[in-house]
Amino acid sequence: MLYWALMFLVIAIVAGVFGFGGVASAATGMAQILFVIALVLFVVSLFAGFVRRNNL
Repeated sequence: MLYWALMFLVIAIVAGVFGFGGVASAATGMAQILFVIALVLFVVSLFAGFVRRNNL
């Protein structure tokens, strides 16, 4: 998922350089959403691993 967030960020940068503001804005929004989802999944996974390790 971080890969896709990075790809959307690259698309946003390239689109911004070439003057496509709408595409850059949309790609930036998607990159932010994917990054937040990946961050939440990482924290949940970290917490689940911590809880599982303490229960055994």
